[in-house]
Amino acid sequence: MSLPSKSIAVLIAQEIKATPAQAIAAIELLDEGATVPFIARYRKEVTGGLDDTQLRNLAERLVYLRELEARRISILDSIRSQDKLTAELETKIAAVTTKAELEDIYLPYKPKRRTKAEIARERGLGPLAEAILADRIIAPADRATAYITADVPDVKTALDGARDIIAEGISENADLLGRLRAHMRQAALIRSKVVEGKQEAGAKFSDYFDHSEKWATVAGHRALAMLRGWNEEFLSVDIVVDLDDTSPVKPVERTIAAVYRVGGTLPGDKWLMEMIGWTWRVKLSMSLSLDLMRELRERAEEEAIHVFARNLKDLLLAAPAGSRATMGLDPGIRTGVKVAIVDGTGKLLETTTVYPFPPKNDIRGTQAELASLIRKHKIELIAIGNGTGSRETERLVADMLTQLPAGPKPTKVIVSEAGASVYSASQAAADEFPGLDVSLRGAVSIARRLQDPLAELVKIEPKSIGVGQYQHDVDQGRLNRSLEAVVEDAVNAVGVDLNTASAPLLARVSGLGKSSAEAIVAHRDATGAFTSRKDLMKVPRLGARTFEQCAGFLRIRDGKEPLDASSVHPEAYGIAKKIVAACGRDLRAIMGDSAALKQLDPKTFVDERFGLPTVKDIFAELEKPGRDPRPSFKTATFADGVDDIKDLKPGMLLEGTVTNVAAFGAFVDIGVHQDGLVHVSQLADRFIKDPHEVVKAGDVVQVRVTEVDVPRKRIGLTMRKDGAAESGTREMKSDPKAAHQARQTLARTQQQKPQAPSQGAFGAALAEAMKRK
Repeated sequence: MSLPSKSIAVLIAQEIKATPAQAIAAIELLDEGATVPFIARYRKEVTGGLDDTQLRNLAERLVYLRELEARRISILDSIRSQDKLTAELETKIAAVTTKAELEDIYLPYKPKRRTKAEIARERGLGPLAEAILADRIIAPADRATAYITADVPDVKTALDGARDIIAEGISENADLLGRLRAHMRQAALIRSKVVEGKQEAGAKFSDYFDHSEKWATVAGHRALAMLRGWNEEFLSVDIVVDLDDTSPVKPVERTIAAVYRVGGTLPGDKWLMEMIGWTWRVKLSMSLSLDLMRELRERAEEEAIHVFARNLKDLLLAAPAGSRATMGLDPGIRTGVKVAIVDGTGKLLETTTVYPFPPKNDIRGTQAELASLIRKHKIELIAIGNGTGSRETERLVADMLTQLPAGPKPTKVIVSEAGASVYSASQAAADEFPGLDVSLRGAVSIARRLQDPLAELVKIEPKSIGVGQYQHDVDQGRLNRSLEAVVEDAVNAVGVDLNTASAPLLARVSGLGKSSAEAIVAHRDATGAFTSRKDLMKVPRLGARTFEQCAGFLRIRDGKEPLDASSVHPEAYGIAKKIVAACGRDLRAIMGDSAALKQLDPKTFVDERFGLPTVKDIFAELEKPGRDPRPSFKTATFADGVDDIKDLKPGMLLEGTVTNVAAFGAFVDIGVHQDGLVHVSQLADRFIKDPHEVVKAGDVVQVRVTEVDVPRKRIGLTMRKDGAAESGTREMKSDPKAAHQARQTLARTQQQKPQAPSQGAFGAALAEAMKRK
């Protein structure tokens, strides 16, 4: 491993709380093509037991630091070609750990268009600038008379040129820029105001019509809300620095003055202080504010992506209802309710459309047809999409079920249909159901996602599943990488049945991709079910390396080799069989018998290739072979007669399903077509910092209605047992007192001379800066 690569490994190791040797081993495995799930599960000895979270963080940072290293080399080459690279500068560049710092150092050497400072130097004003900085006793105006020429007609022109030269030096001083950024990160406020005349149209942003808070502590969801309001032209947003400082010279100017040792009463000092104020207002304020705005956006995006990823993981790993015959209903009013029947394996058996609502109003005919289908296919589950007409459809089904003969009846469940329409119109759906109407494909998806959420949701683009906040406002490439990683981890954590899995599900298995998955399905269709994992080697273009990556995550039930139904990797079958032999019993008899296994010492099975972590994993798998890490299936029951937000009253006790968890609270579906918000302060009777401490997407919870705002479609809910009704209907400020004080400060200083460019200039620059490449 090269020296830069070792330095990268050392830095990452510190960040993920590992040793450099662990980081180096993981990086080498990733570079060889190994996936994170494979490394986390089957290469614990190599990495010293790094878990999937550490490995994901390592992989993400590795990309950033390698990009930084490539940029570092490019900058060194550029400066070297200018014959300006000194040993001191090279050492300084080598020590940099962020892209922003690197660009700051490169700024004076970066090729640029002809500047005012360059023109001033060409006119011979460089010595004047140096003299003013070196000697403050002589007044700059008196000194400038010696520099009047044909190109410099008067004293003002000479001083303006000197100012441009000194200002450029200040603007390219990397150490100074670092100090100013540090001060701004600590002292700056982010401020938003409503654009005049946009109050009504932008009502959804009313929380931010006159809002300010510290840049350092603003929550990511509030930052993204303000930026969306700005992007939609309802809000003006800017960064404001030191508004609470009433001294004639602002702290930022004092910081600049200190670096250049300006602060006395000599004529040169006075001129330089004025020049510093001008430099801050004209050159530095806007650029550094834009840097902070970009940094804030990146910070907010990271938080939003993290929340989205965690919610997606919870949804993918939600409890499966299991292999039971299911009826999927995709509600519709005018266009009818689409019906799809699938068997326990998800195979489509029958479809139809019924019209219980206006204009046909065929309620009895609909109920009779549904009852007939239930009897015909022995339906155990009814999945009802939660879109328009959901509650009306649920009532119709409930009435129909009461009319069925005595005995076991199907369980009806409201299912999120987020992304179902995306799947219906996808090429994957068209390939699977080429002769089926697009509208009916959605009903099939709704039925299947109740049986096995993971197997069905992997067919949908992750960001279309709808469990994120401001997902369209964040970097889409970064979001996609994060969500794809979540899907990969979820699929491999559960494992995949090789003989029943669809191509989209197989494509998410470690080491496989779209083409490999399609080849596996084609081979299965042509030759029949796989009887052993070894048969995978017969699939065209699936080599030994791919087999190594994927085999442990694929399951074969009732095959030739019992271990093929477990997560034990084929490479470790020898160890597993030694363990079974030590028990003195048949492999099938020992699998699932923890009593026999507990009599053995795992250490006695360690060899040169497989260490204690792997052996312990094999013991755990033999105790519960092929165990599913997902929870048991549970459903929420919506209250009768509560179908619309207008039906809600404060104090109502309801049951619902958590659909989304954000930094400020959890959204809960209570069956009124509008999720309610349980603010973080209302999640428990104790202090909660992170909502995920209490709930996750898919949880069934009891909530009490605290507030209903019909015009704004906002529902406040509480899960507190004491019934307290603090305001949970808004995205509360993390520190209301501080926010109030900030507003007061802003109000007092409205008439002060602004220290930043106008909103118009800032807005134009912000628009340009926020463009994504």
